[in-house]
Amino acid sequence: MTNLNERLAERLRQIRVSRGWSLEALAEKSSVSRSTLSRIENAEVSPTAETLGSLSSAYQMSISQLLAPVETPFAPLVRSSEQSLWSDEANGFTRRIVSPPSGGL
Repeated sequence: MTNLNERLAERLRQIRVSRGWSLEALAEKSSVSRSTLSRIENAEVSPTAETLGSLSSAYQMSISQLLAPVETPFAPLVRSSEQSLWSDEANGFTRRIVSPPSGGL
């Protein structure tokens, strides 16, 4: 699984490429330097809120539209009545499974 910066970098690159824009064209439309855009798209740096605002304006998208596909979905929770319990009575320890096993966690 990639980290958040890598997913965001890929998302931003996909949007730019899908519009047929070069880094230079996006730099002109967003007032963000070409080198900064390149570093963001290569996950070398994290964009600031101001930069995300400039990019969302250039793409005519809200920041939430820009970021929504990047967010990690919440893991489902197991109902209390269905949770497995393990107890270590010698140490007074009880462990409860609150989310199902997942390869992505």
